[in-house]
Order: sequence, then structure tokens, then C-alpha cells
Amino acid sequence: MILKLNELQPSEAQIEKIVAVLRNGGVIIYPTDTVYAFGCDSHNKDAVQKLCSIKGVRLDEANFSLILSDVKPLGSYTKPMDNNVFKALNRYLPGPFTFILNANGKIPDIFGYKKKTVGIRIPDNRISQEIVKSLGNPLLSTSVHDDNSVVEYTTDPELIHNRLGEMVDLMIDGGYGNNEPSTVLDCTGEEITILRAGLGAELLEEA
Repeated sequence: MILKLNELQPSEAQIEKIVAVLRNGGVIIYPTDTVYAFGCDSHNKDAVQKLCSIKGVRLDEANFSLILSDVKPLGSYTKPMDNNVFKALNRYLPGPFTFILNANGKIPDIFGYKKKTVGIRIPDNRISQEIVKSLGNPLLSTSVHDDNSVVEYTTDPELIHNRLGEMVDLMIDGGYGNNEPSTVLDCTGEEITILRAGLGAELLEEA
């Protein structure tokens, strides 16, 4: 099933349809401010396992991220952070960045084992933000990769649906996506380091 949404003005009724799928343990494909991604309710263990099955990975080896709608719930999933990290979060989020932060004791409830770090994203995308707000929990998420050896990320949602639609419960068409992933910042040490330079990396050079 594919559902088309206006990225600038997603209707409340459409968002509720998506949230109903998530609350029922479904996995979706949805747009972000970078590439399209798989997502499920991070608090639904059956959905988390389904996402692992789709990706063909064990949960203890998966590099999934938590998608939030704002920075307020961060303390529920991460350890206290120093001032430089806090400033970076507020400067670059929402935006095309994944912050790797030190995880607190709640993360094992999601991943099922003692995970020391967690990736956090707040995409600058109205659809993803409204989904998370309405759901009331973060999405557990991972990028949709292409099998093509030349093109790593498909930008056309129709093509993504044709290839992967039967594997998920709902495909959300929010228009063409980007073909460049987020910039990944490791904030677990004394200095913030770039693990992957992706979309938005030029903003770091200007800082």
C-alpha cells in the first residue's frame, strides 16, 4: 500500500493512518530530509524484529537510529552530555545529521542487549516529525539502500515501492528524496568527530 502526502502540509487524517499501522506492529518506508528510510515503533518488540528480518540482520548487529521530533526526549535515551555536544544538537537539529551519543539504561529495552551508544536523528521533514509526534515514541529507523552497484539510494518513491512495497506494511510517498545520506557525528568521546560526511557536512566547515 502506498500513501501520498504533501511534505509541507501532511493531513492529520493521513498521519493517523500511518500511526495506526505503526501501533499495530507495522513497518513503513517514509521520507526524511535525506534518503528514504524504513521505520517502526521503537517500543514495539515485534515490529523491531520485523524490521531486522527485512534488513536481514540480527538486532545486536544492527545500526538502527532513533528518530525524534525534537530534542526534549533525548534525556530518556542518552546519558548527560557536555555543553559542546548540547550546543551542536541545538545548532544542527532538525537537520541532516545523525548524532552518535552515549546510551543510558533505557536503550536495552529497545535493542534487547546492553548497547553503549545510540544514533539520534531529527530530520528536517514535516512528515517524519508529525509521525513521531502523533505516535508518542521514537521511530527505530534505517536507510533504504539500493541493490544497484552504481546508485546507492533511490530517490523516486514509486521505484522504491515497486521494489520493496511488498516487504513493508505501508509506503509513504512524500516526493522525491535525496541520494545522499546524513552526516554522522560521533559525540561519545572528548571531541566531536565526523564518522561519515554526508548531506550537511558543508555546514560543519562553515562553523
